[in-house]
Amino acid sequence: MKKETEDSAVNLFWIYRVLINYLKIESWCFFMKQRVITAFVLLLILAFVVWQINTPVFAAVIAFLSAVAANEIMKCAKVKNKFILYTGTVFAAFVPFFSGSKVMEPLVSAETWGNIIYSVPNIVYIIAVVLIFFLAMLKGYSYTKFEDVTVSVFASVIVPFGFSVFVRLRDMYINEQFGIYLIFFALICALGTDSGAQLGGMAFGKHKMSPNISPKKTVEGAACGIIFSLILNAVAFVLYNHFADAKIDAAGATVLLVCSVPVSFMGMMGDLSASVLKRNFKVKDFGKIFPGHGGVMDRFDSVLFTLPVTYAMALVAFTA
Repeated sequence: MKKETEDSAVNLFWIYRVLINYLKIESWCFFMKQRVITAFVLLLILAFVVWQINTPVFAAVIAFLSAVAANEIMKCAKVKNKFILYTGTVFAAFVPFFSGSKVMEPLVSAETWGNIIYSVPNIVYIIAVVLIFFLAMLKGYSYTKFEDVTVSVFASVIVPFGFSVFVRLRDMYINEQFGIYLIFFALICALGTDSGAQLGGMAFGKHKMSPNISPKKTVEGAACGIIFSLILNAVAFVLYNHFADAKIDAAGATVLLVCSVPVSFMGMMGDLSASVLKRNFKVKDFGKIFPGHGGVMDRFDSVLFTLPVTYAMALVAFTA
């Protein structure tokens, strides 16, 4: 009788294990299905945005991403002051529209829009929003901390500036093709490095790069990511020179390919920085706007590092 009871217990245990593994597989399949569908939809949206890259639609999409990202950070930081939350989100949406005089072309001429946005220095708006946040803290002092204000300033000013570099790069040169190429250069340094690092880490990963921040990242994966990004940028350069009206000379190509290494490295640092923020906020993802992928900040954390670094490189190495 005792043996029969033990056998029954063992059978129940194995049935339980099989059921748990089945549920895990089902959950993983559903998660992957979500990721694939979301990725497909995002690719369609990206194709549309690229088609409209020289219209206000491009700036509108960047403004939307900027606002959502700012809102995600403030919500993860548990900013309870609704006035600060909503004001910061709206301010973040407006920042990309103030990144250049060509933003509203062809709806509004560059001259007209330039007169509007440059009538008041941009720093005045930043000073105003910071002071407004502090006044809101004083009014709602019982539920608003100083940390809420600092996080909200970062989310409403710094993050939107990172997104506005999309527009700044596009409009940086008379030859708009080169500006658009630099946008893709920054994207490749971010997304290419991320993909290469994941594949390289699975194939060769042995030494943990930052176990306390992101346990799955490895030194070998990081190296593969940078190499993969370099290869993709070399391919992108060849394609650009084949199809573009104005070619990039050998010196320019050397600068771009050499700089792709530190830019890709900074993309990884952006990913790790976002991981630190999520650990501090005790959240798994910044948001849920992209099913299976998380929020805007989850998808653009590395891009928010590669874009400004690319912009700085362009200011130093490629004069307008």
